[in-house]
Amino acid sequence: MKYLLVILWLLIFTKLFVFWVWLWQLKEYHWGRFKAHFETQLLRKLFFSVHGARYPKLTKKILAILFSGIVFEITFLFLIFGSRYYLLYLLLSLLIVMDIASVIVLLFQIPASIYIKSILKKAKKKRKEFENLTVIGIAGSYGKTAVKEFLYEILSAKFNVLKTKKHINAEIGIAQTILKELNFSHNILIVEIGAYEKGKIRQVCDIVKPKMGILTGINEQHLSTFGSQENINKAKNEILECSEIKIDYNNLDLIATNVVTEREFISFKINGTNFKVNLLGRHNIDNILLAVSCALKLGMTLEEIARACLRIKPEQGAMKLIRKDSLTILDASYSANFNGVIADLDYLNTYQGRKIIVMPCLIELGSASKEVHKKIGDKIDQVCDFAIITTKDYFKEIKQERKNIVLIEDPAKIVSFLKSVDQGTVLLEGRVPNKLKNEII
Repeated sequence: MKYLLVILWLLIFTKLFVFWVWLWQLKEYHWGRFKAHFETQLLRKLFFSVHGARYPKLTKKILAILFSGIVFEITFLFLIFGSRYYLLYLLLSLLIVMDIASVIVLLFQIPASIYIKSILKKAKKKRKEFENLTVIGIAGSYGKTAVKEFLYEILSAKFNVLKTKKHINAEIGIAQTILKELNFSHNILIVEIGAYEKGKIRQVCDIVKPKMGILTGINEQHLSTFGSQENINKAKNEILECSEIKIDYNNLDLIATNVVTEREFISFKINGTNFKVNLLGRHNIDNILLAVSCALKLGMTLEEIARACLRIKPEQGAMKLIRKDSLTILDASYSANFNGVIADLDYLNTYQGRKIIVMPCLIELGSASKEVHKKIGDKIDQVCDFAIITTKDYFKEIKQERKNIVLIEDPAKIVSFLKSVDQGTVLLEGRVPNKLKNEII
């Protein structure tokens, strides 16, 4: 009986330990983001891992942390196995798995921090060798990746351009891009810069030395880690403070006129020049204007820019259109923020027939969470015939009294429902479960 209890303990402890390590990795080992996980539904989130497996991406650091967890388990069992209170110790240890995992993770952050500092120092040193390199930094709450992708396509028509990869916007990833990919054939480096606290954008700018800074839209995203909207505004504006040439979403001198929104492209004019871009939704125009403004300042003509815009693909605007039999799927599952959700719902509204959205609640919105989710619920009610919310956090704020908005956390049940839909349009918004995407798309 004793051995059976120990085996059961090993299974439960390991599963819980792996979950918390996964969460730390998901939150990029950032204490503020990890803490934000417990803004609501605390007890439910503490035991969430019992109901669903979550596995971290296997890196050298994660493997070392998991190995340390195994060492802890073996040592712990060795110490308590002969005790008459071993059962009590086993139970107590299960209550503090999060603390044990967090201590191990944070201990590994010490050498990781030293390593990161050395990488940043090397990147800064290498950057100094490229005196003629034009660096463009992009920061903001939303739209950063889209602007980066649009700008890369436009500028690549005339220059040799290097950009940070789609999912890279932290200082270590930016530094590694410089160290591994930057060479003297590059004229321009485009850097997307993310931040969860004040000073991070400035830190990256100290390394890359941007000549041009682009500030996209700002909203409540990551309010829980910044602490206030004022802090968000100050942090994002660091990109402009650190740049010679400033391009601000709120102070653009370009306007799109004669806008026509078709199902699979948008067309418009800028200062009399015709533009056609294969993007889904009118909201992409603001990000195109930011990219156009930057390209103009680098010496390209509007005609050159308009031709280059024809190379932009729909998925670079964070939404991809997929047709499956009589069902149209709009895949906007890269990430989600309030403005993006509203814009995607506006685009969904251009379709005829049954309209369905599948999305999780948004995270790290702090004190703005309830109000933001109420607004999302109102918009869903205006546009959609049916909505499936995949996480419980702010479901009641989205749902309110509406019968066409339901909570389904099990991906298999969502897949089963969507496969039963004969006709219509489904919007996959935000980070929906991979199992759902793999089955539906």
